[in-house]
Amino acid sequence: QVQLVESGGGLVQAGDSLRLSCAASGRTFRTSNMAWFRQAPGKEREFVAAINWSGRTYYADSAKGRFTISRDNAKNTVDLQMNSLKPEDTAVYYCAGDDGTSLSYSRPYYYTSQYDSWGQGTQVTVSS
Repeated sequence: QVQLVESGGGLVQAGDSLRLSCAASGRTFRTSNMAWFRQAPGKEREFVAAINWSGRTYYADSAKGRFTISRDNAKNTVDLQMNSLKPEDTAVYYCAGDDGTSLSYSRPYYYTSQYDSWGQGTQVTVSS
């Protein structure tokens, strides 16, 4: 299992960019499938982007063309570069990882139940 700590959130204006980073510790990071989710007030947690152990990426429709997920196995980090931010991107952003024991997804990559490690979240606020 990996332990996760997010950083990089903040208050920005619409159209600005922000880069979130997730620092992971644990022996299984290199084989863990990782993802970013977000949760706005009064809404359910939703999938944003995922990157599997080999670097293949997946995006929610709302993130395609604006967000980029990446990982650095040497540094044990997963980043989310967010460009052209909109007020509707305002949410707490969470980094998530699975246990790294199975390279394949046991559930769809966009399911919260695929992941058993979660960070504490970082607030992103986009003003109009």
